[in-house]
Amino acid sequence: MTLLTDATEAIIVTDDRNDVLFFNKGAEKLWGYAQDEVRGQNVRMLIPDFACHEHDAPAASHRATGLDATVGTSREIIFENRHGDYITGELTLSSSRVGPKGSRYYLASIKAVTEENHRKKLLDLQNTVFQSLSTEMQIQDVADLVCREVENFIPNTVAILVLIDEDHRLHVLSGPGLPRRYAAALENVTLSDADIMALSNDLDEAATVVWESYRSLGVSLGLHDCWASAIKASNGKISGIFALFSRNTSTISDWPQKIVAGCVPFCSVLIEQYEARHHISQLANYDPLTGFLNRTAIHKILRNLVGKPGDNHFAVLMLNLDRFRDINDALGHTNGDDFLKAVAARIKSLCRSHYILSRAGGDEFVIILPDTQAVPATAFAGRLIKGMEEPIEIGGNFITASISAGISMFPENGPDSESLIGHAEAAMRLAKKDARGTFRVATPEDHTAAQDRLVLGSALRDSLAKGLLNLHYQPQIEAKTGALYGVEALSRWHHPHLGNIFPSRFIAVAEDTGQIEAIGAWCLEEACRQIVTWDRDGVMIPAVSVNLSAGHFRKRQLPEMISNLLTRFGIAPARLTVEITESVMMDENKDTMDVLHAIRALDVGLSMDDFGTGYSSLSRLTRLPLTEIKIDRSFIMNLEHDANAQAVTTAVIGIGNRLGMTVVTEGVETEAQYALLESLHCDVMQGYLFAKPMAPKDLETWFRQPRKIMPAMRKACGEQPASAQAEKK
Repeated sequence: MTLLTDATEAIIVTDDRNDVLFFNKGAEKLWGYAQDEVRGQNVRMLIPDFACHEHDAPAASHRATGLDATVGTSREIIFENRHGDYITGELTLSSSRVGPKGSRYYLASIKAVTEENHRKKLLDLQNTVFQSLSTEMQIQDVADLVCREVENFIPNTVAILVLIDEDHRLHVLSGPGLPRRYAAALENVTLSDADIMALSNDLDEAATVVWESYRSLGVSLGLHDCWASAIKASNGKISGIFALFSRNTSTISDWPQKIVAGCVPFCSVLIEQYEARHHISQLANYDPLTGFLNRTAIHKILRNLVGKPGDNHFAVLMLNLDRFRDINDALGHTNGDDFLKAVAARIKSLCRSHYILSRAGGDEFVIILPDTQAVPATAFAGRLIKGMEEPIEIGGNFITASISAGISMFPENGPDSESLIGHAEAAMRLAKKDARGTFRVATPEDHTAAQDRLVLGSALRDSLAKGLLNLHYQPQIEAKTGALYGVEALSRWHHPHLGNIFPSRFIAVAEDTGQIEAIGAWCLEEACRQIVTWDRDGVMIPAVSVNLSAGHFRKRQLPEMISNLLTRFGIAPARLTVEITESVMMDENKDTMDVLHAIRALDVGLSMDDFGTGYSSLSRLTRLPLTEIKIDRSFIMNLEHDANAQAVTTAVIGIGNRLGMTVVTEGVETEAQYALLESLHCDVMQGYLFAKPMAPKDLETWFRQPRKIMPAMRKACGEQPASAQAEKK
């Protein structure tokens, strides 16, 4: 017994009732109790409450059956000493029957391994963290793993990992066991520069930050002590705090602080990984200029909103800055970026906190209004536009931001994010077209337009590639002689599955989808090829007019392309006329004007199409190198009965005549219209009175047949219709 009494290891002997019979000096040192205080007591006094069931169940089973896997083996145990410290030890348990009655006794040999055990556990935890970070495991999950493992090291504790952001604000990254009220209190903390300096100088000052100021709150929530350390990143920045709170009322040794300090290095790596992944996420989901969500992220959010169950309603607003290009051109792109940031800040200030904001690209923004119906959505759009009127100072200039907005509603305007964004964008474009600085709400008609852009746009691109478009030609007749003046080339599209598509429909789609320039280039080449074919077949067509979009005339390569076509097909320039719209005439861009003059320098005709339907400027008309003006058919429909239409038509014909331009009138369908226009000295007429638009072969047949001669034509030809017929042939 003397040998057992003086052994350095703790030796405890208990009977079959778990009463302590022997408690040596090693046990006294380990537990802090004298032998007399323990002898005769149940061994439970040496075991913490949380571990009692782990002891009692195997002991009871062994007494009943004589079988116990724990007897004769070694295992790790955690117990609480007299001072409240948790000690880790290696327990070896043996059992024997002694005496004539064969009473069973247990001998427990306990070797304290706390320090060595904690070091090993910390090393294992560090390896686990590094392995987890090398996988796709979420940083949040890795942080939770760290906290739970540390709580297992020191029972009855709560571990937390706190981030410190660029603004010195605390964010609890992980704290599964931390009371919610305490976590909320920490989330409201913003450290001062002095606090950060103190943490840099002494990492243990972290306890002051997360505990000393909240001790009374912690005690009320069952927390009685705290060990904490600041976390310093590799660049020297204080990036976080790791803390361990105790629920024990008694004082514990310094081992919890050693555990916390041991966790700091790999917690630093964990935070660096978190910040790196967060940065990548920012780049993938956020606009770097404004901090708003980008277009990809907003589509993800819309898909989630669309998928929500129940009676779900929300609004999508698409905003576009009016004339933003002018700001870039006048002030430079740096100031333009500053303006966009200021606009984003203004938009954010006018939105409620739960609205979702996105910069969709360029000068476009998207706002999602959750749980919102149409009426409040339109009311908000009005307030937003009004709120943007206060000038913004950029580079010493005060600029008023004007925005146009489009609104789409879920579920009314589509079942998916693409439809909702598309309808809002279409409504916004309509607002910009009708009246900048206003908003429009998407309608079913917008839905049809969006479908056209999607379905027809794709089919049109395919048809262009396969050569499925064709040109029809409508004759233009000299008013006085009846001679053929030329033909206008008109695009036609017959799709094998969609059938005949009206030009007004597919041309609009081509403009919206950016294919209009490709159609114009194809029309020019096809018209030149057709002129050569007609010449070969003896069909003399004096000139062919081809419509081009406004975008063509901003391309400096257009004159060269036309010149190359004329050379390639061997066509005289005067046999080709290019038609422009009034939007081209009103374009102040120098490139546009240079292109127009370069086309005329080739001796190619230049015609103003649909004159009078837009915002014509007579002063600009005199500066353009035009060879002809075309009066729109809308003026001719009621020409005989509408005095206003007659007045405008008379004025346009007079202007054209005085400027030396040929005046062509479209939409002539009756002899009365012809007679009135001829009396007003209109030069050329085009319309169903003479011929409808025809395919090339049909035009050839029409060309070879006698044509309708009006009375004024007979008079001009000296009452000799046959001579006019001969001239035409």
